[in-house]
Amino acid sequence: MTATPEPRVFSFPHPVDEVSARLVATGVVAQVVLYLVTGWDVLLVILAYGFVARVLTGPTLSPLGRFVTEVVRPRLSVEPREVPGPPKRFAQAVGAVLATAATIAALGFGASGLATGLLVALVAAASLEAFIGFCLGCWMFRLLMRTGVVPASTCEACDDLWSRTG
Repeated sequence: MTATPEPRVFSFPHPVDEVSARLVATGVVAQVVLYLVTGWDVLLVILAYGFVARVLTGPTLSPLGRFVTEVVRPRLSVEPREVPGPPKRFAQAVGAVLATAATIAALGFGASGLATGLLVALVAAASLEAFIGFCLGCWMFRLLMRTGVVPASTCEACDDLWSRTG
């Protein structure tokens, strides 16, 4: 019997379960709305940390990612739907930039208007993913691949899939 290799801490899953991705997006929407309603600064820090953790490690170091993959997802009787990981990682990176910029704007510079604007953009993108299954970051990734900014070798599964669907 061969031992199953331990997952690397600093890796991102490929493929990704689309159901889990949508559940994480739902959690992001809830966090942002809760912050916008309450103004609790700690929620911004948790939001930014969660995105950075998911970019670096997938769900491994993300409290929201772990909660979804270990608690919520196993209780759902929905079949997994595997999608390529690199576009989802890119989407998480865009979220990390928005969440981190909002945190710095609000906590570092007192620019609550700017922070709110960034969070509205973030919640709009997360809502698209959570509620209708459209990943704006994945769409952006596809455009970057089509224009050659992101090489096809970054996600051969994406290149193959997108070349078949036009």
